[in-house]
Parts: sequence; structure tokens; C-alpha cells
Amino acid sequence: MDAVKPGGHVIIATFGLDGPEKCSGLEIVRYNAGSLQAEFGDRFQLLETRMELHKTPFDTTQQFLYCHYLIAIP
Repeated sequence: MDAVKPGGHVIIATFGLDGPEKCSGLEIVRYNAGSLQAEFGDRFQLLETRMELHKTPFDTTQQFLYCHYLIAIP
């Protein structure tokens, strides 16, 4: 990922492990902090994670994972 300079910050939101299997009819991939870290590698240094239960307009909940990363300085 060359769009973020070393020392920059990235926040990524995705479905958590207890999130839905589909969204808007499409199959999705669910993550925890470790599996998301594996997607990006060591250049992304995890600073913080948060989980959120989002209430949908259909009166259900969907689990979201937020990860805050620092891009490593080589």
C-alpha cells in the first residue's frame, strides 16, 4: 500500500467474526484483529481495535471490527 506514507495512520472497518455471512445478497469475509493483520503484513502496526454492534433498519445487529494501524517507518 503506497497510498499512505510511513508514519501515517489507517483505520479499517470490516465485519467481525460474529457478523453476517451475507450483506445485500453478497457473501462477505469476516475478520478478527489477527486475521486482518495477516492480510496487510508487518508494515501495518496495530495500535487499537474496537468492536461495535450495529443495529440495522431491519431490527437486527451486525458486528463490526475497527482497527487503527500505524504504517511502519522502514
